Amino acid sequence: MTTANKQQAQKAERLTDAFRLFNQLSQNLSDSYQGLETQVAKLTQELAAARSERLKTLVEKEKIAARLQQILAALPAAVVVLDAAEQVIDCNMLAIDLLGEPLLGQGWGGVVQRRLLPVFDTPHERQLSDGRRVNITRNALDNDNGQIVLLSDVSELRSLQDMLAQQKQLSAMGEMVASMAHQVRTPLATAILYASQMNKPAVTDDKRQRFSQKILERLHHLERQVNDMLIFAKQGRLTMEVFSLRHLLARIAENMAEMDIVFDLENRLPVDDMLGNEDALRGALMNVLNNAVEACDPRGRVEMTVSRQDEGSLQIKITDNGEGMSAQQQQRLFEPFFTTKLNGTGLGLAVVDSVVKAHSGAIRCSSTPGQGTTFTLVLPCINQYSFALSSATAVVEREVTNDETV
Repeated sequence: MTTANKQQAQKAERLTDAFRLFNQLSQNLSDSYQGLETQVAKLTQELAAARSERLKTLVEKEKIAARLQQILAALPAAVVVLDAAEQVIDCNMLAIDLLGEPLLGQGWGGVVQRRLLPVFDTPHERQLSDGRRVNITRNALDNDNGQIVLLSDVSELRSLQDMLAQQKQLSAMGEMVASMAHQVRTPLATAILYASQMNKPAVTDDKRQRFSQKILERLHHLERQVNDMLIFAKQGRLTMEVFSLRHLLARIAENMAEMDIVFDLENRLPVDDMLGNEDALRGALMNVLNNAVEACDPRGRVEMTVSRQDEGSLQIKITDNGEGMSAQQQQRLFEPFFTTKLNGTGLGLAVVDSVVKAHSGAIRCSSTPGQGTTFTLVLPCINQYSFALSSATAVVEREVTNDETV
C-alpha cells in the first residue's frame, strides 16, 4: 500500500471515529434532554400542586379571617388588637363607639390618655367622659408579640352592685341605729349627770375638775362612735388628698402617749407625702390600737411598724402581747355589730375594714389565745408618686396570662 493510500485509510478511520463519537454524544444529549424534559414536567406538576395547595390554604385563611372579623363584630365587648409597638392595628365597632376615632394606627397609651380616666378604688377599671365604666383586660398574642385588649362595659353591673350594697347598708343602718341608741344614751346620760353635779355649791374644785374630765371622756367616746357611724354610713367613700405620713404618725404617737401602756412606733419608709384620707386612716389605726390596748394588762406592750411591702405598697403592722383571740372570733372580726365587749358597738373593726378597702387595701389578723394579736394593713399605691406613675402608663391594666394586668 502506497503512502497516499495509507493516509486515506487513516483519514477515513478518523472520520469514522469522529462520526461514532458524534453519534454517541448526540445520543447522550438526546437522553439528557429527555431526562430534563421529564424533570421539568415533574417540577411543573409539583409546582402546580403546591400552587393549588397554597391557593387552597389562602382561601381557607381568608375564610377564617372573614369568620374572625364576623366574630369580632358580634362580640358584646370592645376589642382592640395591638402590634409589638402597641399601635392599634385592628378593632371592632364597639371599640370605636367607646374610644372614638381616630383609632387605627394610634398608640394605645395615647388612646387611653385621651379617652379613659383612672378609677382610684378599682385599678383594672377606667371611666369614660360620659360616666360609663369599662373593665380592661389584656392578653398577649403568641406569634407576633402583639396584644389583644378587651374592654367590657360594666356600668350596669356596677350600678346593680351599688344598689345591692345600698340595700345591705340600709339594713345594716337599721341595726346600727338600734344599737347606737343605747350606746349613745349611756355616755350622754353620764355626761349630763356629771354636768348637773358641777353646779352644786358643795362640790369642791377638785371634784369639779374631775367631773369636767369625766364629761370630756364621755364626749370623746360619743365623738368616736358618731365618727364610726358616719364612716360606716358612707360605705367607705372617702375624699383622697396628699398628706404627710410623719404628721399622721406624730398624731397617733401623741394619742398613744396618754395611755398607760408601753408603745413603740417605728417608721421605715423613706417617703413622706402620701395619697389618702388622713383623718379616716388615723381613726382606723387608732381603732386597732385602742383594741390592742384594751386586750393588754397594765404592763402590756403595743408595737406599730410602718414599712414598704413591695413597689408601691405600704404595710402597717400593729402587734400586742395581750390576751389574743380564738379562731372563731377572728373569722367574724370584721362583721358589722359583732363584738366581744360588754359595751361595744361592733362597728370599730368594720369601719377599719371599710377605710382600708376605700384605699384599695387589705387587712388581716393573726392571733393566738394567751400570746397576743397582730393586725397587718396593706395599702397599695398610696404613695402619690407611685400612684401617678401607675396612672401615667395610661391605664392600670389586667394582663391575663392567667393573672391580671392594661
